[in-house]
Amino acid sequence: MIQTCLLSEDAKTYLYCFYQTLDGMIQEMTTAGLTQSISHNFVVQMIPRHRAAIRMANNVLRFTEHKAVRRLAQQIVQDEAQGIGRMEEAMSACARLSNTQTDLRLYQRRTELICRQMYAQMSAAPESSALARVFLREMLPQCRGAVLMAENALKYDVCAELVPILRSTAAQQRRNAAQMRALLGRMECRR
Repeated sequence: MIQTCLLSEDAKTYLYCFYQTLDGMIQEMTTAGLTQSISHNFVVQMIPRHRAAIRMANNVLRFTEHKAVRRLAQQIVQDEAQGIGRMEEAMSACARLSNTQTDLRLYQRRTELICRQMYAQMSAAPESSALARVFLREMLPQCRGAVLMAENALKYDVCAELVPILRSTAAQQRRNAAQMRALLGRMECRR
């Protein structure tokens, strides 16, 4: 007899919303209006990533009762919303700083590589009805991508208002990733 693992209706709905959000994030990040300012470019590409993280966290909150994952998702919603607010506040000052063509090309090339890897890894997360695990596996690459994008921007001349945002984004996303890996480890042990 062949055994199959059919997805539950909740899992199908969850995954549909996830992929819809992922596709929207990719579209917004890849079509963001870039300028001669690395500071501006970071913000206009990172805000869609933050918005997608909020939508993805709200999506899992609809479908899981796993308490630790719910707490993490609620924290993601709060942290990412605050991050968007901070970046929007810094935007006008950041847009005034221009970078050299060499710096812009190097920065953007690395950012594109980071984003492509993030998109691919998020898209390749396993699909199952264990939605708490699925969420964590989808979000880990997004956390890593945010850390790498912030670290990349810090290699160049960026506006003073953006520097603490970049540092806090990298630190926060590292913490989130560590928490996700720990949760996944505990879930795997219970199997």
